[in-house]
Parts: sequence; structure tokens; C-alpha cells
Amino acid sequence: MSSYLKNVWAGFYTAVKGMMITSRHMFKKSVTIQYPDEKFDLPANARNKLVLDMSRCNACTACAIACPVNCITVEGVRVSPEDPHQEVHADGKPRKVWVTRYEMDLAKCCFCGLCQAACPSDAIKHTQDFEYSAYNKESLYFKYQILTPEQSAEKVRLLAEFKEKEAAAKAAAAEKAATEGKPVAPKKAAPKADEASEQ
Repeated sequence: MSSYLKNVWAGFYTAVKGMMITSRHMFKKSVTIQYPDEKFDLPANARNKLVLDMSRCNACTACAIACPVNCITVEGVRVSPEDPHQEVHADGKPRKVWVTRYEMDLAKCCFCGLCQAACPSDAIKHTQDFEYSAYNKESLYFKYQILTPEQSAEKVRLLAEFKEKEAAAKAAAAEKAATEGKPVAPKKAAPKADEASEQ
């Protein structure tokens, strides 16, 4: 009988104690927020999703070299002087390299910020966006290049043609100089060992 009464008292006491704790916290200011309707403000230097400004990128590959997990792939081709489509960087200078490939695998990214620090043109930056989870890894593979594969192949072809013309012009100039009989300046012979010692 006594154990029964003790159990009844224990149940009543724990219920009252629980209600007292609940009533004490009921009128306190809430420390939680209703995510995702409410969100905390992130610091300005938060390192979350990476984004690339293609108008600034010059395909220098500094970000890919600095990346410790090899999640960035960069390829570029020099702009041919005969390219009809010339472009200007965000800083107003003419583009010297076309970015034919810029891909980033954010499934590998460790958000270290080394790519952002290495970029000389401030093209790659961390944002405050952290809500980009996906059901498959392919959704975390981002392709930032603007040129299509066909356009990239065209840029490569234009540069190859320009190099061929340049090489042909140099060869023609050398042949012309040879046929006109322009004397080639002889190389000065190095002094012999005994002559050098006498001097």
C-alpha cells in the first residue's frame, strides 16, 4: 500500500514540477526562430556558395591551382586579333583570353576561400547562399562558361589560323631577306683559351 501511495505522489510531484518549469519558460523571450520563414543574418564574410562573374574572369587558372580539393576546372584560348567578336572586361580593358570552360563541383568544395583570395580580378566570390542542397551530385556541378562548344571550337580555329598566317609571314620575310642578299652579321668568335689568358 505504501509503495502504491509513493508512486502516486511521485507521479503527481513530477507533473507539478514539469508544469512549473513550463510556466516559467512560457513568458520568457523565445530564443528560437521559425526557419525557413525567419532566418538569422549571416556575417558579411560568410563563406557559402561560390559564384563566378564571367565578365571579370580571364582564365588565368589561379583559382584552380589554389583549390586544395580540385573542384574547379578552367580552360581558355587566347583571343585572335582577327576575331570579329571582340569583348571588353568589366574593368574596361579588352579581353585577351576567351574562357572556353569553367566548371565547379560544389559537392567537393570545402569553402576554404583560397580561390577567392587567389583570383586577381575578383571574379569568384563566396555568397551568403547556403540553401542549395540537392538529391543528386549532378545538381551541384555548375558550368559557368558562356561560350557553347561550337563557339569554343571556332575561337580555337581562329587562333590556329592566325598563328599559321603569322608563321607564314615570318617565313616569307626571312626568305625575302635571303634572296635580296642582305648580309647576315657574323657571330663574333669567342677568344681562344690561350689568347684570353694573355689578355
